[in-house]
Amino acid sequence: MHEDQDRGHARLSDDNGVAKRKGALELTAHRIDDTAPRPVLSTGRDRTAAAAVVADFVADLQAGWDRHDAAISDRRLAADVVWGSPYGATVDNFDDLLAIHQRLKKAGVGGPRSRYEIDRVTPVSDDVIVARVARRALDADGRPLEPTPLTDGAFSEMALYVLVRRGDNWWVAAGHNTPIRPDGPGTAPRR
Repeated sequence: MHEDQDRGHARLSDDNGVAKRKGALELTAHRIDDTAPRPVLSTGRDRTAAAAVVADFVADLQAGWDRHDAAISDRRLAADVVWGSPYGATVDNFDDLLAIHQRLKKAGVGGPRSRYEIDRVTPVSDDVIVARVARRALDADGRPLEPTPLTDGAFSEMALYVLVRRGDNWWVAAGHNTPIRPDGPGTAPRR
């Protein structure tokens, strides 16, 4: 075994270069068995409970949008949230992301009205849920606007969130949203 430093954490690597961290999280390198069947991670998980967790999160997103208040929208984000924006930016902590969201909400980015819709909920363990959520931009009468390639006015987007349970609370560990484009993947009819 050889030891070196990686962002302040000791790492061990064997003679084949397979690495694992020393410390709170011990990682063991595993090679994928290409002959093994591909797992369905949500098998045996409580989909109803997971859907309720995501519905609560989406209710906060909707309330934050309706009130133009990023503190409501972002209240479930973890301190070390990993985020990707529809503009290609990445953010790695709550404080920076909240400041960005406050600025965007104040500027009315995305349009004046939107509706959040849960597209898919996948509980991959008892403590981890992956959710896909659409934000549909609406016209003054509450009807969804057609997707647009532009993001300087009202636009819709699809987001992928990873929620993780800590104690009795569910936190967003990661999120990434991208605009829904005309004739693009987010415009397909719902099944």
